[in-house]
Amino acid sequence: MTFWLITSVLAIGACGMLALALWRGHEGARPAAEFDLNVYRDQLAEVERDHARGVIDSDDAERLSTEISRRILAADKALQDEQNDAHSPIALRYGVIVALGVVLVGGSFYFYRDLGAPGYGDLALATRIEAAAVARAERPSQETAEASLPAATIDPNAPQSYLDLIEKLREAVEKRPDDIEGAKLLAMHEMRLGNAVAAHQAQATVISLKESDATAQDYATYADMLVIAAGGYVSPLAERALALTLQKDPKNGVARYYTGLMMLQVGRPDIAFRAWARLLQESPDDAGWVPAIREQIEELAFRAGVEYELPPLRDASLTGPSAEDIQNAQELSEEDRADMIRGMVAQLSDRLATEGGSPEEWARLISALGVLGEADQAALIWQNAKDVFSDRPDALAVVRNAARDLGVTQ
Repeated sequence: MTFWLITSVLAIGACGMLALALWRGHEGARPAAEFDLNVYRDQLAEVERDHARGVIDSDDAERLSTEISRRILAADKALQDEQNDAHSPIALRYGVIVALGVVLVGGSFYFYRDLGAPGYGDLALATRIEAAAVARAERPSQETAEASLPAATIDPNAPQSYLDLIEKLREAVEKRPDDIEGAKLLAMHEMRLGNAVAAHQAQATVISLKESDATAQDYATYADMLVIAAGGYVSPLAERALALTLQKDPKNGVARYYTGLMMLQVGRPDIAFRAWARLLQESPDDAGWVPAIREQIEELAFRAGVEYELPPLRDASLTGPSAEDIQNAQELSEEDRADMIRGMVAQLSDRLATEGGSPEEWARLISALGVLGEADQAALIWQNAKDVFSDRPDALAVVRNAARDLGVTQ
């Protein structure tokens, strides 16, 4: 409130000074006809004095007096006309002053509301970075964030039979605390019910039981559950889970997205923008985090002070060896055919490992490895796909069909 009061006084004061200068610019200004009238009157008085002293005769004095009187009448008429028209400039000046106030005061507030940051001080970059570091260190814990939210609402459409099974699963996990598979199932089903707090607690048990064998996907799933349970807030506990995820898999998209979100939440839009821009560039269009990034990154770039143009969605066409490619390769010799397919498979495999890809591309890779007789490698790809698409059952089903055809789904 103090900020708006001060800026209002300053804006109105500046507008008032300009209006005063505009008004005073016309004060004291005398019409030209008034100067002419004074001159003619002096001339008439001078003629009368010259006639009285005998400098000029009566005829000349009369002739000059008549001419000067005619000019006096014309100047007086001109002066009256200017005075009658004086109301119009006054009205115009009032209009200009009002327009000036609207433009300066109203326009300033409009642009500040659109471009400014009310309530945010004009701080040096070093001060802002320091403030962000403090905000990051002192932000609320996971427990505090969860306590500030309403209690979780269980899916009202869940059938009672399913709820009964979940309750039995909870009892079984409680009786067998060392059962990793039971804890994984419980975490997954608690999440499906909308009980994110119970889900991340179960996932924490999975990680604890696996110890050093816990995968990047395990930690990414844990972090995802923590963020959801906190209402989209990345807590210090979630940050640690994200760090462990990236330590095991620097390319993990979920961890990279949430790390950028955390930087945004603590006041570092510059770091968040760089993280998201790179992730968006390296991710396929169907990655789960892409829509969220595309929705926010332009505003984020503006806050980071970066000129940025949102790239168009990529061509949805697939890469890698298609069924037609493999069929055409039948016309080659056995050795040439195998070399051609291996080259295409290697390119696709490298891209999926570094940039990710659609489920159709993963399925294509498995099918191509089957053609090459590399079932063991296809089985490894299938296991990797299960981790990548663990939270996307529809996408995983596409890959599973290709793996099932090859007999490597076990």
